[in-house]
Amino acid sequence: MFEKPHIAGLDSANLRALELGAHGDPFSILGPHDVEKGRILRVYAPGAWRMEARARADGAVLCVLDHSQTPGLFSGLLAKAGSGAAPVPYMLVIYWPGHVEETEDPYSFGLLLSGDELADIREGRMLDLAERLGALPMTVDGAPGVRFAVWAPNARRVAVVGSFNRWDERRHPMRMRHEAGVWELFVPRIGEGETYKFAITGPDGERLPWKADPCARRTESPPATASVVARPMDHEWRDGDWMRTRGARQGASAPVSIYEVHVGSWRKPNGRTMNWDELAVRLVPYVKALGFTHVELTPIAEFPFGGSWGYQALSLFAPSARYGDPAGLARFVDRCHRSGLGVILDWTPAHFPDDAHGLARFDGTALYEHADPREGRHPDWDTLIYNFSRNEVQGFLLASALHWLRTFHIDGLRVDAVSSMLYRDYSRKDGEWLPNVHGGRENLEAVALLRRINREVAAHCPGAVMIAEESTLWRGVTAPESEGGLGFTYKWSLGWMNDSLRYMRRDPVHRAWHHDQLTGCLAFAHQERFVLPLSHDETAHGKGSLLGKMPGAPSAALANLRAYYAFMWTHPGKKLLFMGGELAHPREWDHDSEIDWGLLDEPAHLGVLALVRDLNLCYRDEPALHETDCDAAGFRWLVGDDAAQSVFVYLRTAEGAADLLVALNMTPVTRSDYRIGVSESGLWREILNTDSHAYGGSDIGNLGLVATWPEPAHGQEQSLSLTLPPLAAVILRREPSS
Repeated sequence: MFEKPHIAGLDSANLRALELGAHGDPFSILGPHDVEKGRILRVYAPGAWRMEARARADGAVLCVLDHSQTPGLFSGLLAKAGSGAAPVPYMLVIYWPGHVEETEDPYSFGLLLSGDELADIREGRMLDLAERLGALPMTVDGAPGVRFAVWAPNARRVAVVGSFNRWDERRHPMRMRHEAGVWELFVPRIGEGETYKFAITGPDGERLPWKADPCARRTESPPATASVVARPMDHEWRDGDWMRTRGARQGASAPVSIYEVHVGSWRKPNGRTMNWDELAVRLVPYVKALGFTHVELTPIAEFPFGGSWGYQALSLFAPSARYGDPAGLARFVDRCHRSGLGVILDWTPAHFPDDAHGLARFDGTALYEHADPREGRHPDWDTLIYNFSRNEVQGFLLASALHWLRTFHIDGLRVDAVSSMLYRDYSRKDGEWLPNVHGGRENLEAVALLRRINREVAAHCPGAVMIAEESTLWRGVTAPESEGGLGFTYKWSLGWMNDSLRYMRRDPVHRAWHHDQLTGCLAFAHQERFVLPLSHDETAHGKGSLLGKMPGAPSAALANLRAYYAFMWTHPGKKLLFMGGELAHPREWDHDSEIDWGLLDEPAHLGVLALVRDLNLCYRDEPALHETDCDAAGFRWLVGDDAAQSVFVYLRTAEGAADLLVALNMTPVTRSDYRIGVSESGLWREILNTDSHAYGGSDIGNLGLVATWPEPAHGQEQSLSLTLPPLAAVILRREPSS
């Protein structure tokens, strides 16, 4: 009935390349091809013992394919020459030992990515890159399946391997689209949940370790390293009110108080990691009850080494499988928003680890990184630095930033290690770095990328914020690009953190000689729009806990910490506290174990928790403490020069709001009848005292209301006589005139 099939024209070189899994142009020989005698079909399926081609419409057998000449290579004629009939869409019926597979032929489909899409990828303009590259479930010509695409311009051959082909790299070699260096293949009859990697042969013929997908939207849980085909996000969002108002909630005049969380170690019931749904139930109400406005997550993009805390990520589009699937993250963010909490995500575009399955030498060349270690390897972390000069790499990073903000409704990105991006000589000695085209140390390509990312986020994600972790004196980090700035919304004030902690570490007897370490913080408080961070970095790396930095016996250390928190919450700038800080955690953070929640049974630590809550509420409810966070007019020293007694007094103001007076006594000596000059007569109410018994203090204070006296002080005709508790801060609010 059927004409005897044959291989028809394949030479020994093609056959040998197929057998070795080395053929770089599979569509030239596999699938249907017109030949003199008709339309020949070739399928390479090593391990199969029989194969048929059947009509997709009615299942009629079109031909039985023969594999007598080369093991694994099946061929047959679909139609005779001169028949005039259009090609009949066909299915393959593949007989494997133990089962039969019915599927369309991957090599029967045409080009998948359009010319415009490839141009956008090549030029770094594809903002939704993970919808073009990676693994995308879709239907092509009526056939359901997954389109795979990966950028590997210098590769000699790329194949997709996975659970669907028994990890046989001979089975699914991909087609090269030379316009953009992208390889693509549609694999029919597979879908969500399939695990996969790319088998890449470098330009010199080197077989590389199988690579995870750089644009994967889902991964296996470490230590496994495969990518996972993810379904398109179909979460039904219910956070419309939040999304419409978040711009105002996160603006320069809004109260922004951030609780930083490493989700893998916040709580570990029975020693296991909580998933997103459990975190939504337990973390969200906890943070909300403490008065924080935002949760900041340390990096959650998939990362291989747990000890990096996520700061060495390899899958910049995939939430770590440690915490559940991507849909779980969407539910968590939605729950936060409906509870009135914003979500900020740490994001790591500065560098990446050199794990064999990752981005390093991805196609056998330095593709994502620089080839020269003077540009391409970070000396501090022994990681690789992205090549910011490549359009495709810029597009990859930009698309990643937008992916988190748009797909998961994240409210802002805290961009990690910005300083290392800005300077070519960052942490390098002379001779270990290359200057820019002008001979300078600035990384001009990184500067351009950061500006572009901030510009695109503003355009496509209204209300989202961008926060720079930047530790140098680079000017204009938060200035608009039109003024020569980088365009960030906020910058971490690492100068404030370093100076204030240096002061707080000192024994009070020595603080008089270092008074300017606190007053000096205000000298630069309004050079940028700042976040004041007491972050994870200050509770790890052998630095001990925040409580452990405080001098004195346990009661004195706790008093110092309470006073320090009051200084932070009343100082200009948005606030950030790493988890455990609200409990005065006594030990250094360990990412493998949870917070010491037993501290809630100890009154002194419960008192610190109550203080953090009340500071957040005071910060939220008193406009003078937040409306002028980024405005120098909202701060005025009343007493900044009393180094001898280590006393600091300042005024926080906002138009149309009650003035707040903050007084700090940084010695263990009570200061009675401490005179502070004020401009007007009237009453001042003590609204917070860190020495209150409710917070674990000795309850020394001002008994609620204090009236001014017509006694001059500090150049003013009126003054207040205050009692300043030891190692404590008091906040007083000017009462309205009667």
